[in-house]
Amino acid sequence: MDYAARRRNQGGLFEGLYRVIMRRNSVYVTFVIAGAFLGERAVDYGVHKLWEYNNVGKRYEDIPVLGQRQSEE
Repeated sequence: MDYAARRRNQGGLFEGLYRVIMRRNSVYVTFVIAGAFLGERAVDYGVHKLWEYNNVGKRYEDIPVLGQRQSEE
C-alpha cells in the first residue's frame, strides 16, 4: 500500500473538517455566523454569572429595605 492510498483512507481532523464545513462557501459562512452568535451568548452568560457571584449582597435585589423610610411614631 503506497503513501497516497494510506493518506486517503486515514483522513485526519482537518481534512474531515474541510469535507464537512469548508467545502461549500454557504455552509462555511453559516457556520461562522452561527458560531459567532452562540459564542457571544455563552460569553455574555458567563460574565453575567461571574458578576452576580462576585457581587452577592451588594446588589439592589439583595437589600430588603432599600428605599423604605422608617415610620416615625
